[in-house]
Amino acid sequence: MGFLSRDPSRPQRTEDEKKLVRKLDTFLMFYCCASYFFNTLDRQSFANAYVSGLREDLGLVANEYSVLLSMYTAGGVVAQIPHALIIQKVAPRIWLPLMLILWSGVTMCLAACKSFEALCAARFFHGFLAASVYGGSMYVFGSWYIPSELSKRAAIFTAVGQVGSLSSGLMMTAMNKSLHGTAGLAGYQWAFIINGLMGVPFCIFGFLFFPNIPETTTASYFTKEELQVARGRRGPRKTNSHSIHWRTLVGRVLKTPYIYTFASLAVISGMLEAFAVQGMLLLWMKYNKRRFSQTAITTYPLGIQSVAIVSQIGAGIFIDKTGQRIPMMVLAAAFQLVTATLLLHPRLPDGGVFAAHYLGGTSFIAHPVMYGWANSILQRTGDDAARSVILYTMPMSGQLLYTWWGIVMYPATDVPYWKKGSIAMIVVCFVYIAVGYGVKKLDDRTKPVTPDTSDDELAQAIVVDHLTTKVD
Repeated sequence: MGFLSRDPSRPQRTEDEKKLVRKLDTFLMFYCCASYFFNTLDRQSFANAYVSGLREDLGLVANEYSVLLSMYTAGGVVAQIPHALIIQKVAPRIWLPLMLILWSGVTMCLAACKSFEALCAARFFHGFLAASVYGGSMYVFGSWYIPSELSKRAAIFTAVGQVGSLSSGLMMTAMNKSLHGTAGLAGYQWAFIINGLMGVPFCIFGFLFFPNIPETTTASYFTKEELQVARGRRGPRKTNSHSIHWRTLVGRVLKTPYIYTFASLAVISGMLEAFAVQGMLLLWMKYNKRRFSQTAITTYPLGIQSVAIVSQIGAGIFIDKTGQRIPMMVLAAAFQLVTATLLLHPRLPDGGVFAAHYLGGTSFIAHPVMYGWANSILQRTGDDAARSVILYTMPMSGQLLYTWWGIVMYPATDVPYWKKGSIAMIVVCFVYIAVGYGVKKLDDRTKPVTPDTSDDELAQAIVVDHLTTKVD
């Protein structure tokens, strides 16, 4: 059996299932990936704008850049739970595209900000609105896809976000070359405006074609048979599955181990991604601007996103094929250990600095591991509202971490050498693996079937039983 051979306990999909999954990939995945692309495009455009003239134009000093990064994450922290509750009562087909069009508007408003205070306000509301997309997409994925389909799609979804980050650097370079000074606006201001406008057509697509969840979908492109399969694959649901009354929901969430386990995994995963998400290579190159052109400063860091795209898609394919997540966690931790060890050297040659930061892009392997695993386990509870809250709590936990973690461990003022951040990363690598084994223990303990029966076999059995009941 090859290294990536399919787990023999995982049954092949029926033709109806294959048709269903193809349609989900066409409409659901397409919209969610597009939405997350614009989320990261708009978010990363701020970091590129900072090194493309925004800092000088607005007179930003000291740690104000780190504060502005934290304002975005603070907005996300505040918004996560409200989004989780709202999509239980407002159709995701309405709520998620609405948030996209609103944060696109805020992105355009960034071009008009003339002070640090205005930037803080815009960044907070941008984070507040954009917080809808990650947890919401993962919630809807878990409503349609079964465990052996989740990790690869979570990986593709996050990888598309990396394409958005990569595209942001290319767009900033193009704007600086072609539109800088046009209508009295700097190149980075044009990037904000154009990025915001690009999201509008996809909002319209979402309003028209987003499928909601199996029990509420009105999408015309599904046949009755496909919807029967989709609803059967979900497994049994609790009668109060979508109830958000606080007296019952609080207990359903807080009296189980799921929220604590996955919030812990999200926090430690966020720590693992620090070198990549803090934009430190950008800051290092800006500090050494005498050796690098402006074009180099906005394009060389794109290698991080390229590594992230390849590594997380590879990890997602591996997980869906084998059902094993621990090997990918060990791999991600090992790569970050190498990165941190290299960056502890205060006089590391330029080639070593680039290699270390590019290798840091492999930390995004954490996403298909984390969200594919969480959805697979939480599907077993049959409680959609609790699953939604927990899935939104996960990015909230990571964002809450970065309201202070980046400022303390990776402040902009430490450029060009983040010694304490590198030391912290070494510790994080080992803690990450330990947390992974904790999640595996929860996974094994909560499986409702015998060890010889996979989650996918259970899902397929439920489909057969559901269809048989319909025929009878």
